[in-house]
Amino acid sequence: MDKLLLYILLAVGLSLVLTMLALIDIIKKDFGSTRAKVAWHFVVLVPLIGWLIYLVFGFRKGTRKTFS
Repeated sequence: MDKLLLYILLAVGLSLVLTMLALIDIIKKDFGSTRAKVAWHFVVLVPLIGWLIYLVFGFRKGTRKTFS
């Protein structure tokens, strides 16, 4: 029972970290419109699989903002 709980906590923790990384990436990118950016934010917030959907379909979209 203890190992099962540990695996569940590990999966949830890993998913939380990957979700935060995806949100940071979305914040740093310009998707061309505010609507697209907000849509990607909502996609990433889907529990446990939102970050994976963003990684597969949205990671290569948008361009990095340059701060000068």
